[in-house]
Amino acid sequence: MTDQDIAFGERLVAFLPNLRRFAISLCRSRDIADDLVQAACEKALLGSERFEEGTRFDAWMFRILRNLWIDQLRRQKTAGSSEEIDAQPELAVPSGEAGSEARMTLKSVAAAIDDLVLEQREVLLLTCVEDLSYREAAEVLGIPIGTVMSRLARARKKLAEAAGIEPEAARSPDMRGGAR
Repeated sequence: MTDQDIAFGERLVAFLPNLRRFAISLCRSRDIADDLVQAACEKALLGSERFEEGTRFDAWMFRILRNLWIDQLRRQKTAGSSEEIDAQPELAVPSGEAGSEARMTLKSVAAAIDDLVLEQREVLLLTCVEDLSYREAAEVLGIPIGTVMSRLARARKKLAEAAGIEPEAARSPDMRGGAR
């Protein structure tokens, strides 16, 4: 095993929490997500020579994981449904009034995110949670950057509506920097 292989493996291990979080957001099952992450890691390790130094490792790994997920979805179309993340009792929650409020807020945000179509949810998670740039998210998803921007705008609008956030009133020419 070369030093380069060891460095690649260490990089992959350090990135596992991000990869798992993205996998859970896609499939909504911790068990399936763990299997998906394992398959993505296997694929990355076997194809480590195809990773181009100087490119974003996280974007490369997200693309591998997403492609595996799409492949799995295609195979599952005839297999039936899977377990929902809401059915997982091991999620820890603080107790008391603050805990109740936190649970309600979390549940409403999770429901609003769940209500997004997959394409919007993917873009939202890659850009807002995983902190990829629009260009990097476009590369991971294999879509134009303008599509990333429009999907993200629609996702944000739906989340704001679900949270009861009113859109800003139309800005005046003075606020836009226009002439008086």
